[in-house]
Amino acid sequence: MIQPNELPAAVRYEKQAGGVVLITINNANRENCIDEAVHEGLCEAWVKFRKDPELNVAVLTGAGEKSFCSGWDIKGYAKRTSTLSLNDLRERAAYEPGLGGLTRGVEVYKPIIAAINGYCLAGGMELAMACDIRFSVPEAQFGVLNRRWDIGCESGLTQRLPHIVGLGNALDLILSGRQFTAEEALRINFLNQVVPREALLDKALEYARQIAALPQASLRTDKESVLRGLGRPLQDGLWMENTLWNSTVHSEELENGISRFGARQ
Repeated sequence: MIQPNELPAAVRYEKQAGGVVLITINNANRENCIDEAVHEGLCEAWVKFRKDPELNVAVLTGAGEKSFCSGWDIKGYAKRTSTLSLNDLRERAAYEPGLGGLTRGVEVYKPIIAAINGYCLAGGMELAMACDIRFSVPEAQFGVLNRRWDIGCESGLTQRLPHIVGLGNALDLILSGRQFTAEEALRINFLNQVVPREALLDKALEYARQIAALPQASLRTDKESVLRGLGRPLQDGLWMENTLWNSTVHSEELENGISRFGARQ
């Protein structure tokens, strides 16, 4: 049963059956750019998702068929930041959650799936990379297009992209700012799957329900281990993985899992 929207109109937040929520950037007349209303709506959406015990997986998409997300509303962003001091900007970088409430923080350890329905550009790529799994329509276009206007990356693109596509591919895309297709995005592992437009949401929601049906405790600590381990020395990452695993040893979820495994014998 789909529950109605619970957020302002700039973002649709619709609970689906099976512990899944569909979050839609609802700014299609501006190619789903992240203006102030969308940013605030997404920030609220991720907090709601993280705190809701009935929800296990989120699917993020854009309204309409043209654009998933075209990045920051550059004019509005420039107007907001022009009055900030250097200290204000540093504080913002340290404590705010980044573009769309997700890109600078990694504290949402429930799985998030991007259903990319069109243009995925600049900050839109950053938002997609902050998701765990990326499905796309064949017509989607990608690119670090902010390069053309001498605007740097500030919400994770330079940090996440090399981990996803490799250093050489990442530098090619970041330095050239060239636009590229879903076919290339799949080939370099930016995307997990390319599916026909008419099947995109069904595919993403089906995948989300499959993950949501799994036991969640260890799934979330494993995601946390992956994200927090990025860039750390191997020994530090192994220590963190074991520490997070130890946190589940005496949990009811693990005891139930062991009991179910034993019942199979």
